[in-house]
Amino acid sequence: MAERSTAAVDVADNSGDDPLTAKAETAATDGVAEAQDTVEQSAEVTEDKAGKRQNGEQPSIETPELHSGHKLARRYRLEECVTRLDGFSSWRAVDEKLRRAVGVHLLPADHPRARSVLAAARSAALLGDPRFVQVLDAVEENDLVYVVHEWLPDSTELTALLAAGPLEPHDAYQLVSQVSQAMAAAHREGLAHLRLTPSAVLRSSTGQYRIRGLAVNAALRGISAERPQRTDTEAIGALLYAALTQRWPYESDAYGLSGLPKGVGLLAPDQVRAGVHRGLSEIAMRALANDGATASRQEPPCTTPDELAKAVAAMPRIRPPEPEFPTPPDYQRTTYQQGTYGRPQPRPGVTAAQPVMAPPAPLESRTGRALKWAVSALLIAALGLGSWQIADRLLDQGKNKETPQTTQPQDNEDEKQPETGKPVTITGASDFDPQGDGAETPSEIGNAFDGNPATSWQTSIYYGYSNFGRLKEGVGLVLDLGTVQQVSKVEVTFQGNTSVQLRTAPESASSRPTAPGAYTTVASGSGTQVALTADKAVKTRYVLVWLTDLPGSGGGYRGKVTDIKITS
Repeated sequence: MAERSTAAVDVADNSGDDPLTAKAETAATDGVAEAQDTVEQSAEVTEDKAGKRQNGEQPSIETPELHSGHKLARRYRLEECVTRLDGFSSWRAVDEKLRRAVGVHLLPADHPRARSVLAAARSAALLGDPRFVQVLDAVEENDLVYVVHEWLPDSTELTALLAAGPLEPHDAYQLVSQVSQAMAAAHREGLAHLRLTPSAVLRSSTGQYRIRGLAVNAALRGISAERPQRTDTEAIGALLYAALTQRWPYESDAYGLSGLPKGVGLLAPDQVRAGVHRGLSEIAMRALANDGATASRQEPPCTTPDELAKAVAAMPRIRPPEPEFPTPPDYQRTTYQQGTYGRPQPRPGVTAAQPVMAPPAPLESRTGRALKWAVSALLIAALGLGSWQIADRLLDQGKNKETPQTTQPQDNEDEKQPETGKPVTITGASDFDPQGDGAETPSEIGNAFDGNPATSWQTSIYYGYSNFGRLKEGVGLVLDLGTVQQVSKVEVTFQGNTSVQLRTAPESASSRPTAPGAYTTVASGSGTQVALTADKAVKTRYVLVWLTDLPGSGGGYRGKVTDIKITS
């Protein structure tokens, strides 16, 4: 049994001084407020200010007094304040320019941590890894510093998932695998999280885990660590421990989870709850073991996210559970299935000893024979009359044979084919990322078809694999032609060798389809200048340029489209 690890106590705390494991978190980092006692918080703030005055220190800076409806940069409209703490506030807001929800952190420009928050936000924005909630803007304006980030309404916090019970082994495996790989990539770029709590991890509707508040959450609270990789690794171990047991791996309760019994040390997950996957239990212990603590089964402890990711990859892969189908109802036999349907039922008073007279065969009676002769006579008369009419018509055509009239071509045909080879105007476009967060650099869409080769629309940067890090099948642009038009060729110019498909929406589509399967693939290719020519011209209003494989860019993979031309 390993001794209790102490490093995670310093991982995620509210002020940088007191350990978070000693008390429940008072507010969510990135726009999701957790339960908090307003009266106790107000008392703590008052006592803290009084203590600072006695010591000659300046009291903490007040949170900017803003209200719902306030606009930043005449663009971001504040909707709801979800956190107000230690001189900064967090809001749910609306980006009126792009018409989407965003999150905003606000603090005064003279706040002692304003510079570090700006620096952390700008560094996180440069990472561009889709496994993290993206920073969209970081601005100092009108005595305010604010950081704008993505808001994912269709995702669920790990806190809410754990409130419903422990995760299935496959879900816990995906959690530790995806989060450790993402944090390993962040540390390679010199970025740490330092507040990797259950409220900082989100699971999307497609099962992908995303991390929010990279570097920014710690900067807002002034948190630092001498060994940031060790800190983040132990935090991942704590998340896995909680996912397996629905318990926090320390004595104090936190994040809505009960802590371990006092005085027993750090118990392995499979000793806390029956049925825990043995391999995942060992991985959690190796991540939590620290500074001399004995890891489970004498395996070396994992001290960095990269070591943890490799340890997870080395274990046998855990398959998802088999789908459960409803049990069919008991088989009910009917008279039809028993073979009695259509059979004559015995009539009362008739026994097997009494012979039953069979009815006469059809048309064998006197009336039937007369009817047969009458029908035969009518058929003979009809055949004779028809033959005479045919012969008479043939004779008339021979006598009155004339030169056939030449049929004049009609100028107005019902289906006049449009001319081919003419350019088709693109009236609008939108980014298409149905398997991700729904946004793929929408602010640069116009650069893809503005005719200027110096500008481009680019995807987010992906790591590990050129096929979007194996996170999705592809992303692209949906081009709106205004009305249904004929399309025979689409020419796309890229920066770097890129694989792409040309897909079109049905001619009857009155709005842009939102699923990749709703488009029909008509051509594909790869290169830097790709001409996607359909075998047969199609009529459509919406054209999807669907990128499936990206070129290398800055240690990762990113697609860049500099020009698109469509011809009929």
